[in-house]
Amino acid sequence: MESWLPTLITATPGEGYDLAVKLARIAVKKTQPDAAERERLRPEYAGDADALIAVSQVVATHFATIAAANGYWRAPS
Repeated sequence: MESWLPTLITATPGEGYDLAVKLARIAVKKTQPDAAERERLRPEYAGDADALIAVSQVVATHFATIAAANGYWRAPS
């Protein structure tokens, strides 16, 4: 069975950031698998500055992990 996440390696930092966002979204879906419930809750956090900051922190943590896995996209010397 092939994993939905075969690697953390990406070609660019932009692709790494997109992957970080995907990781955050997948975590929400796995935590709350009911799509209707996620949609019902969305208006509650969509305008909540603290919730949006928390999301940014989660994405930043994922991005830091991905950046490290990619050697910070620096060419080896």
